[in-house]
Amino acid sequence: MKITDIKTADAHVKIDGHPRYRYHYVRIYTDEGVYGTGETSHVDSGWRDTTHDMARMITGQDPRDVDACFELIRRAYIFRGGFAGAGISALTGIEIALWDLAGKAQNIPVYRLLGGKFRHRIRLYVDSAHTDYRQRAEEVREQGFTAIKFDLDDGNHPHKLDRWNWSVTPDEFKSLVDQAFEIRQGIGSSLDLALDLHGRYDATAGMKMAQALEPLNLMWLEEPVPPENIDALNKITQSTSTPICAGENLYLRYGFRDLLEKQAADIIMPDISKCGGLSECRKIANMAEIYYIPFAPHNNSSALSTVADAHVCASVPNFLALEFHRFNDPTWDQVVDSDNAVIQDGHVILTEKPGLGIELNEDFLSAQLEAGEPLWH
Repeated sequence: MKITDIKTADAHVKIDGHPRYRYHYVRIYTDEGVYGTGETSHVDSGWRDTTHDMARMITGQDPRDVDACFELIRRAYIFRGGFAGAGISALTGIEIALWDLAGKAQNIPVYRLLGGKFRHRIRLYVDSAHTDYRQRAEEVREQGFTAIKFDLDDGNHPHKLDRWNWSVTPDEFKSLVDQAFEIRQGIGSSLDLALDLHGRYDATAGMKMAQALEPLNLMWLEEPVPPENIDALNKITQSTSTPICAGENLYLRYGFRDLLEKQAADIIMPDISKCGGLSECRKIANMAEIYYIPFAPHNNSSALSTVADAHVCASVPNFLALEFHRFNDPTWDQVVDSDNAVIQDGHVILTEKPGLGIELNEDFLSAQLEAGEPLWH
């Protein structure tokens, strides 16, 4: 079996006639008629050109040699961003498509190729930003979810020193801590609760916040400081009993090495659809396991990538929860063709269908385009 072509699709899904969600897909074709589809996120405007340039390197290769194809491209790109950023994100879409193709070619689910499953129900947590926490908590409980996350940071807080400063003033600090306690009281003690600071505070502010929130029994406090300085993050993690979660802005297992060796976070959250793909993130999860660190992937992608992520989450023992970012999106299930709803009772349910076990709904995605514009390029 040989790779013959790779195409890309840039889908801008509309809600009420207005473009809302932008998704990026990759499809790999072979000389035996089998194809695989992947998704990537956090790419730049030149992602298509980058993906097609990468495609030329593996045309003629056997797509079932997934890691070899991945490394062939990554090593060729080492002087062009082959260790982080948009280049790795583009490569991730190719990697996921290769796994989908490899599973279909052998008529087994991807998680079987990753070593089999520890679970077939993949727990989701609902990212809820700054929504009404009482109402959202009621809604997620009714739909079977057991974990929820809210944003705690506020870049426009009236008591901030200025938009650039990462320090926290006394009034801002009190306001944020009071809000956190109100959220926990409002949603009750039975839901796992995570709070996100989006890396918008300095080390002292992050430490004070983590320590003040210790009575709340959080699932985690996310990114109290920016991602560049692992030692600053480690200082916070070691200072508090509040679990600290980080890693959505790191790439490849090399990017997680210092974080894990220093045990600078209690929970890691790689974004599978941008930081290297399924095999790479399984390796990251395995690295975390030796430090007894749970794996809770970040996910802001469509249903296709959410299911792809679920195959990794099924294949590792230290999985905690996978992010779900589209709770009120009426188009969520329309983006893909699936025998059943992608999310059931707060979980992704994996099946024995080959590959990822799910296909894009190309009629729906094509309808989002301008008349006559092709979906695949």
